[in-house]
Amino acid sequence: MTTDTRYNGWTNYPTWRVYMEVFENRKYADAIAGEITPESLEEIAKGMIDMGGEAKYSTALEWAYAFISEVNWHEIAAHLNEQCDPVLRR
Repeated sequence: MTTDTRYNGWTNYPTWRVYMEVFENRKYADAIAGEITPESLEEIAKGMIDMGGEAKYSTALEWAYAFISEVNWHEIAAHLNEQCDPVLRR
């Protein structure tokens, strides 16, 4: 038996939550020149978690990394590329 993990139309809860909390207002996405890639989005999220390399090891930090490991970065990138005008990001 397969379990449907979709959440509010997204692949899963982590994908929806990261999109809503980090990328919905496009503040971070608009800072990316050209096409938004899954790798660039993951890099932004990891930078937020480790505070630009300033975070020290903690259980909470590991939980945050485990949470974002479940994010479908391709889905978020595709959505943002559809929503954002690439001409405005050049």
